[in-house]
Amino acid sequence: MSAIALLRAKTAASHEAVDSVFGGHDLNNPLSYQRFLEAHGRALPHAEAMAAAVWPALRLRTPLLAADLAALGSPAELAVSTRNEQGPSQWGALYVVEGSRLGGGVLAKQVGPGMPVAYLSAVHQPGEWRAIRHAIDAAAADRDQHWLDQMVAGALATFELYEAATRHARA
Repeated sequence: MSAIALLRAKTAASHEAVDSVFGGHDLNNPLSYQRFLEAHGRALPHAEAMAAAVWPALRLRTPLLAADLAALGSPAELAVSTRNEQGPSQWGALYVVEGSRLGGGVLAKQVGPGMPVAYLSAVHQPGEWRAIRHAIDAAAADRDQHWLDQMVAGALATFELYEAATRHARA
């Protein structure tokens, strides 16, 4: 089984849970959309730092998210941190962060007219998602079960980070 197939299978329930909580936002409503983006702002900078540790070519979306929030009247200084640590959990985070770009492109079409969509519209460039999937598979090739478990744990932790960000918004 490829690493991508393993990640997809082992994180499906977490992925659905995150989609469900974020799906509760009405992206046509400015306040609801702002809360949606604010929740992403509590998760994305850390998740991107994890992913960038193993994928230096990562096109950061945190600045785009901050700009969209500012345009909605919710200025946010979202720290773009860097991490040098490289390991299996960072590959799992990369899977989640870059997988979310796919959904972002779909969600951008649901945002109400006149509202900023730079963050959600930052979709993959041609061949980019394929290259990332191949890199994840290559990184996991010939690794032992512990390494694979850590990769999956990193993906699950990243999904949990996003889910926790939405719980914070409801508190």
